[in-house]
Amino acid sequence: MREDGRVSFWPAPHIEVPVHATVTLPGSKSITNRALILAALADGPSTLTGALRSRDTDLMIKALQGLGTEILGDAETLEVTPAPLRSTAVDCGLAGTIMRFLPPAAALATGDVAFFGDEQAKLRPLTTILDALRKLGLDVDGDALPFVVHGTGHLRGGAVTIDASGSSQFVSGLLLSAARFDEGITVQHDGKPLPSMPHIEMTVEMLRRADVVVHTPADSRSAQTWTVEPGPIRAVDWEIEPDLSNATPFLAAAAVTGGEVSIPMWPRGTTQPGDVIREILVRMGAEARIFDGVLTVRGPDRLAGIDIDLHDVGELTPTVAALAALADSPSVLRGIAHLRGHETDRLAALSAEINRLGGNVTETEDGLEIVPAPLHGGQWHSYADHRMATAGAILGLRVPGVEIEDIGTTAKTLPTFVALWEQMLASALSGEGASH
Repeated sequence: MREDGRVSFWPAPHIEVPVHATVTLPGSKSITNRALILAALADGPSTLTGALRSRDTDLMIKALQGLGTEILGDAETLEVTPAPLRSTAVDCGLAGTIMRFLPPAAALATGDVAFFGDEQAKLRPLTTILDALRKLGLDVDGDALPFVVHGTGHLRGGAVTIDASGSSQFVSGLLLSAARFDEGITVQHDGKPLPSMPHIEMTVEMLRRADVVVHTPADSRSAQTWTVEPGPIRAVDWEIEPDLSNATPFLAAAAVTGGEVSIPMWPRGTTQPGDVIREILVRMGAEARIFDGVLTVRGPDRLAGIDIDLHDVGELTPTVAALAALADSPSVLRGIAHLRGHETDRLAALSAEINRLGGNVTETEDGLEIVPAPLHGGQWHSYADHRMATAGAILGLRVPGVEIEDIGTTAKTLPTFVALWEQMLASALSGEGASH
């Protein structure tokens, strides 16, 4: 959005030659915001190295500072010193990791904590976590943004059953602060299959690194119950991995142009869902290899369609949908009905925007069916959704004349997206086969 209130459109770079680049990405939003909460509730000071600085993480920092936590550092290294939590107002923006992770921590504050956010955030489901907190002994006014948590300095905790099929963040939000509850917590999920299980595994792994005792079933993939015992959260110096989900548009650029893109510092083992992009790209015909900590993807001459269940890695859907729209055979993306409750209704948004450019996308009960069709230029609306914006950028590489509404929304998790994208394309953009 421009300063005069008018909608701005970014002409997506279009190229006719393969992309060849190395792209170094900042830290993971998911890990950064979890580490910030654990550091704020820890038994001593912590240091975060490689932290992502974006709208979502800066809002988390500001919220925790408002609650009384001392956080120093204006770049990727942050020094976090816990302090008793106090009354404040929390701006959630459009960040699920704030509106769903911080209310349980706010229960430990002395005084009221008011939550508000962007206009579109009022539509994001929150009843599950707020009702769960009520059952655990918290007084909360409201069922969606804005709402008020009446903190008393402690929370009873105990056992609670929730339907977290709408978002894994409901489980993670309860687990992150639970060691500080009087009785800890036992969370049981009762409902349709849980989405984004890798994010819950990330939460459990980080809690255990902080010496929090977490009990889960032996098979974490089928987990329905999690127990966190009460006790201290040990201070940890966190080294944040690169954000693998933010890497996916850049790797997709290699796939759709028949080029080669490398991402340094790709972790060998990780709980980040973004790691699954390697398997997806290979199934669509690309090559992917890791050598000496660098992931390199080489695109094929022809991109194949894919039939895939994205239930556990739903955040990759916009990237995969863009790839599918540029493939040479049909694709079916399944298991992602929960995306209707993300930053926007991502299924409706993807079908509307790809079809606006001439595509053939049908929305199903739990996903999308995408039949390749000749695409043409036009306006691509982002719906204030960072991953919608980057999906449009992928399409723009192969489709001339794509203009993306509010590319600035990528600042939610990757403020440097445009600069990184244009740097990646710099050699191509200076050659004969490029246009802007």
